[in-house]
Amino acid sequence: MYIGLDLGTSGLKAVVIDADQVIVAEAQAPLTSTRPQAGWSQQDPADWIAAAQAVMAALSAQTPLDAVRGIGLSGHMHGATLIDAAGDVLMPCLLWNDTRAATQAAVMDADPAFRNITGNIVFAGFTAPKVGWVSTHHPDIFARIDKVLLPKDYLRFWLTGDAVSEMSDAAGTSWLDTAKRDWSDDLLAKTGLTRAQMPRLVEGSQASGTLRDSLAAMWGLPKGVIIAGGGGDNAASAVGVGVVKAGDAFVSLGTSGVLFAASDAYQPDAASAVHTFCHALPDTWHQMGVILAAADALNWYAARIGQDAADLTANLGPVQAPSRALFLPYLGGERTPHNDPNIRGAFLHLDHGDDTAALTRAVLEGVTHAFVDNFYALKSTGTQINRLIGVGGGTKSDYWVKAIATALDMPVEIPVAGDFGGAFGAARLGLMAATGAGAQIATPPKIDRIIDPDTSLTGAFADAHARYRAAYGALKGLT
Repeated sequence: MYIGLDLGTSGLKAVVIDADQVIVAEAQAPLTSTRPQAGWSQQDPADWIAAAQAVMAALSAQTPLDAVRGIGLSGHMHGATLIDAAGDVLMPCLLWNDTRAATQAAVMDADPAFRNITGNIVFAGFTAPKVGWVSTHHPDIFARIDKVLLPKDYLRFWLTGDAVSEMSDAAGTSWLDTAKRDWSDDLLAKTGLTRAQMPRLVEGSQASGTLRDSLAAMWGLPKGVIIAGGGGDNAASAVGVGVVKAGDAFVSLGTSGVLFAASDAYQPDAASAVHTFCHALPDTWHQMGVILAAADALNWYAARIGQDAADLTANLGPVQAPSRALFLPYLGGERTPHNDPNIRGAFLHLDHGDDTAALTRAVLEGVTHAFVDNFYALKSTGTQINRLIGVGGGTKSDYWVKAIATALDMPVEIPVAGDFGGAFGAARLGLMAATGAGAQIATPPKIDRIIDPDTSLTGAFADAHARYRAAYGALKGLT
């Protein structure tokens, strides 16, 4: 058996799969973030450990774990988890959606070396500018940094005692030479760090260490369980949903929104604000567009009007032509294609006749237009998307998926009920690391249904998207 642990922003998910990749147990523990100032977002790594203890106890209560051979890890990317020489955490982890380091990011991005070596813009949410912010505002903490770990790699440090990362997550730090799949000593030096302060690197499907004997005994696992390199959340999700070869892609409607396409070549285009990262499998890369608030935008709206998000989307009926009302989902800035940490969201062109359903559709359409922006940004890099699979909690809304299919003019495939996300992908990577199996085991799930575009509305969505882009330009002028 094989365990996958996925450290998400809102919870830690765990699954156990058998040798046939069937899920035999699963558990989840909630997590919360704090926002002590505007643009800040952080978590206490001690909460991750408590969540891991909780899910492992829950798994062991569901099924014996004495046959587990491998554990894979997945987690939210870009977080700066700083530890000292004793292994103690120096401050709360600055999360992926924390934009306090916008100034440091702009300075780094103005240095051509960062884009040339990493293949990416230095976004405010990436790890390197966050550490730069710590250097500026907390030099005492910066001086005590022994290791900089990404969130899932802090879990690994607790599980194994080893400081190790893997290529897909490391590619989101602004310190990795993404073509060579290795740390860049030059970029580290520009941030006042050295390779000695970075974790060792492995591929996601390789072994990174073994589980501590004390933890194995606590949970009823055998000695010597392999801990795989794993993957950043989206790369692991891609392994889980079988998006591992060129032409395959997925659209994720989670807290954030992601359009992810696998690639068998390194083909960066930093100016497009598309992320070009290593995949969790050797000799494979991926292109990714990111929306900072997708389902998060719907949840924000639902909370403001005191209703449940699922209830809001349940009775919308068939997809309609977009209304005059527009919603721009930039609640905490935006990544692709704008690279704008300061832009903020807006409702525009509201009317006396706009009821709750109309505003709900406007929110869904606003996120849909953001996906169109991402789709065109990926195409501008030469990325081909021949197959698109829909994942994430937002895909439970057929209205939303139909709107996306129509706006992109591309069918969206919805898998059969089941968990094919980061935890399942991490478990697959654990299987690969423990057995030596290759990427061929990362097959797509069975498809429950295909949601085709409504071609009668494609033109209307294109017109609405043009208004959306114009609204962004006007809103940009106000920031």
